[in-house]
Amino acid sequence: MSDWPDLAGRLDQSGHVLPVRVYYEDTDFTGIVYHGAYVRFFERARSDFLRLIGIHHSELAEGDDGTSLAFAVRTMTLDFQKPAKIDDVLEVQTSLAEYKGARIKLDQLIYRGDELLVSAAVTVAVISSEGRPIRLPSALSEKLLKHRPSEQD
Repeated sequence: MSDWPDLAGRLDQSGHVLPVRVYYEDTDFTGIVYHGAYVRFFERARSDFLRLIGIHHSELAEGDDGTSLAFAVRTMTLDFQKPAKIDDVLEVQTSLAEYKGARIKLDQLIYRGDELLVSAAVTVAVISSEGRPIRLPSALSEKLLKHRPSEQD
């Protein structure tokens, strides 16, 4: 693995890459990663992707115009291909698939070396503090714009 600038992983041409080590707490009694642990790995990677492009959860909660915002996972489809094991070093790759209105769609992949272990298609909704969908503010949309897929150009 190359040098990592900080705990938030790194941005590259395809999106974001986060290294994750598998610990005992992530596994079942056989040393295989418990399926729910992958959801946590994906969540960390999404949060760090947003952090590195300048979208911070704490700033969303404070709101620019007094409107507190948050991200809520609306849908998540997981495809398990191979298991990870205790002490494995994984890479979680996150890329922006599309965004419009109150929705952000992301593709996420977990690799061990060159082996794809798990993939996820995730739709995140931007919501108000009342839980209602709300259009992504233009300042946040501009930050995502730099990382949108080429087919949206």
